[in-house]
Amino acid sequence: QVQLVESGGGLVQAGGSLRLSCAASGRTFSRGGMGWFRQAPGKEREFVAAITWLGNTNYADSVKGRFTISRDNAKNTVYLQMNSLKPEDTAVYYCTANRQLALTKSGGDYWGQGTQVTVSS
Repeated sequence: QVQLVESGGGLVQAGGSLRLSCAASGRTFSRGGMGWFRQAPGKEREFVAAITWLGNTNYADSVKGRFTISRDNAKNTVYLQMNSLKPEDTAVYYCTANRQLALTKSGGDYWGQGTQVTVSS
């Protein structure tokens, strides 16, 4: 059974930092794309960042220069380092992954349950 489990969310003041982790179990994802989406209250889920198995990255314009995505293929884990957080970053953050293909614009085949990030002003 494939599981993606996020951790690291919480409450932080504007300008602060958080590091999200997403550990995959049940199958290896070392050859597939991994990434993060987020959904704020009353809004649609949106792309945040993605990373290929080779380490190529892509970011939403709203987080470029502030967020960094990375992965550890040996641990089947993807990370999202979030710096200079803003109140508009408040959302539930979801991890997503594919086993062998890159992510599409709508994400991957597998999703985590989400972790709440709240940024206070």
